[in-house]
Amino acid sequence: MADVALPDGRHLDHFLIRMRPVAAATVVNGAGEVLLLWRHRFITDSWGWELAAGVVEDGEDVAVAAARELEEETGWRPGPLHHLMSVEPSNGLTDARHHIYWADEGTYVGPPVDGFESDRREWVPLRLVPDLVTRGEVPAANMAAALLLLHHHRTSTVSLHA
Repeated sequence: MADVALPDGRHLDHFLIRMRPVAAATVVNGAGEVLLLWRHRFITDSWGWELAAGVVEDGEDVAVAAARELEEETGWRPGPLHHLMSVEPSNGLTDARHHIYWADEGTYVGPPVDGFESDRREWVPLRLVPDLVTRGEVPAANMAAALLLLHHHRTSTVSLHA
């Protein structure tokens, strides 16, 4: 609980959750497919497509954390990572900042260490992303925003490498 001072001088109690930064990553292969995880979220009892993601450990570089999470959860080691976006998905409740990366190549290094984190991992055509989001199959707002931005940049003339 935080004591919040409003601009007019009044105070109110507000719930607040302090969290470490989160790093997420994916790979887009030469066929225009994006590596996603199909997973269950017990808090909302919902299934959906997500990128590999997890907390950034103390002292860990954010991009290194994104690569680590991708490899642990999918078994794929990304090539050079490109920063896609950073968002605050629930800034009315938590200070968590999510940093999302992508690579245009990856190497399969074996079964995921954290395979329990998802029901399956699939290469999904990036062109299907808008329909997946529309149908509610990407329920997490941060993941939907990242995938839509990645889709936009990969299907337009704008370069994400700039």
